[in-house]
Amino acid sequence: MDAVPTHTSDDLLAPEALLSAYANGIFPMADADGRIAWYSADPRGIIPLDGFHVPGTLRQLVKKPPELGGFDLRINHDFAAVMRACAEVRAGRTWISPELIAAYHHLHKLGFAHSVECWKDGKLAGGLYGVSLGGAFFGESMFHHVRDASKVALVHLVNRLRQRGYQLLDTQATTAHLKRFGCIDIPASEYRRRLYDAITYKCSFGDRPG
Repeated sequence: MDAVPTHTSDDLLAPEALLSAYANGIFPMADADGRIAWYSADPRGIIPLDGFHVPGTLRQLVKKPPELGGFDLRINHDFAAVMRACAEVRAGRTWISPELIAAYHHLHKLGFAHSVECWKDGKLAGGLYGVSLGGAFFGESMFHHVRDASKVALVHLVNRLRQRGYQLLDTQATTAHLKRFGCIDIPASEYRRRLYDAITYKCSFGDRPG
């Protein structure tokens, strides 16, 4: 990923500034020292919504009701808990700082940031969160405490985006994990074209923030 030269200030984490950054393909991450830096990516990772692949065994799990070993799916039930779980230190660091948690929670209350959650036996088992702007959804991070919980959340996210007319699912970067679901790299110029088109759509993620 490429760093975007800028200074760090509280104003840059205000909702209007964050949404403007996303609309231009830029997103924040905390460096090792906790300072916020801004990034873009070339190539850019996306999951084509019409090319999403779900392995057969996972498809079966998605369909299972909680009483038969599946997960209880919830939308925006505990956004803050999802972010805190995603922020847990892995390999000695995390890019999600307390300042970012507060900023995205503010976006969540305004209806622009959302969580897709898998619960099991009354406990948060896994999930993901991201930002919704027009017909674009920017996936930020995912986690799991129970095997396959984040994968099930991703399947539900894609199904929801398809049903509600979204045009773009941005993953920022590709990973071996996401490639299994159809994630691809595209040039930044192509990404910007798709982004500018997607944000003109009027889509509603639905389910009021909890």
